Amino acid sequence: MSLTLKRRRVKMLMPKTRLDQVRTQAMRTAEQVRPVANTAREAAAHRIEDARIWAAPRLDRAAHSVEEQIAPKVSAFLSQAAERIDPSPTVNRRGRWSTFALLAGFTACAVGVVLYRNNARQWADSMKDSAADASRWSAGRPENSVNTGGAGETGTKADETSPRTY
Repeated sequence: MSLTLKRRRVKMLMPKTRLDQVRTQAMRTAEQVRPVANTAREAAAHRIEDARIWAAPRLDRAAHSVEEQIAPKVSAFLSQAAERIDPSPTVNRRGRWSTFALLAGFTACAVGVVLYRNNARQWADSMKDSAADASRWSAGRPENSVNTGGAGETGTKADETSPRTY
């Protein structure tokens, strides 16, 4: 028997159980597949790197587009939806009532000013009438009557004093 045959026999030992047979077959297949798997791993790593180099600028442009164009629209839409479903009164509703109250106050003030002016005119007219009545009554008095303003002491007459007009 030759030496090579002996080696072959040593390597070609027949397993005793079925599990040993499967294990040996798996080890042989792994030795055959290992170099092909290493090559595939390196090729996949290069392709993944190429894909990342290609995709990075496009994703950056898409991010800026979303930020500048789409996000403001979505934000406005969400804000409007929140205002619609909010059960508490909003600032706009409060603003309407405060504006109404302010206008009512201005209206009341304007009405008050108009009424005050009308009353002041009526009062002035009534004072003129009463002053005219008082001058008619004082015209019938004698000149020697006692003057309460001290006119008798200085020698002046009551008619010479400066008349008051209202």
